[in-house]
Amino acid sequence: MLYLREDFKKAWAGKDPFQEVEKLEGRVFRAVKSRRTFRFEMDGRGFFAKIHHGVGWMEILKNLTQFKSTITGAGNEYAALIKLKELDIDTMTPCAFGTRGINPAKQDSFIITDELTGTISLEDFCRDWKKNPPVPRLKHALIRKLAQVSSKMHANGLNHRDFYICHFLLDIDGGPENVNPDKLKAYLIDLHRAQLRGKTPRRWIVKDIAGIWFSAMDIGLSKRDVLRFVSIYGKNMPMDDNFWNDVNSTAGRLYRKEFKKSPDCAFQGAFLTEKD
Repeated sequence: MLYLREDFKKAWAGKDPFQEVEKLEGRVFRAVKSRRTFRFEMDGRGFFAKIHHGVGWMEILKNLTQFKSTITGAGNEYAALIKLKELDIDTMTPCAFGTRGINPAKQDSFIITDELTGTISLEDFCRDWKKNPPVPRLKHALIRKLAQVSSKMHANGLNHRDFYICHFLLDIDGGPENVNPDKLKAYLIDLHRAQLRGKTPRRWIVKDIAGIWFSAMDIGLSKRDVLRFVSIYGKNMPMDDNFWNDVNSTAGRLYRKEFKKSPDCAFQGAFLTEKD
């Protein structure tokens, strides 16, 4: 399978895209045995590339024995990006994608996306909120945005698996102090582990929402803020108290594993209903 946008069709006309992508050079952000992620420039524009090579049968079998799925190429990310575009969710724009080989252990693939400029991760944007709270209107708009994106994804069979606020890039092209709550753009990135099905299983929804909550536990949210997320999410994805309690306990386990202590929240049972 091969997709090339017009600019890459022109640049690689008459050439093997798989050979051309291997020739690209730039700043490497991640390099593991079977995958390399890097930034490069072409004709004065910035791009990000992920090149995947076969993980081998040993890795696939090891994951199978541990009941884990194996990411064998760039196809997951490409399919997720296309789905997000269909759902009108802000994300990266794919401009080249290719996969070759039937054997999943030896498959080669790549994906190239346009660089997102003038952005900051929500983790960095919200880092000082405890000491310097944002204006309520902006905070409420961001909560609404994340709840809407989450519910729309899950209602349409897509889950992220690394669903943390650091994987949302907020558009701050006019400066971080000038973000317009009425025109928020928060791009969802890092989708190489995403899963797409007819219906999202409950346990993967819990994992996603727990990831968002875990990554936001230290930014100074109130119980009212958390309930705002619950209410907005529930409009498309109505969930019972047991679901939200599972989310809260899963997020707590993530926090304790990462920081070796319990979260220092201003309340307990964050995701309980308002009648609690």
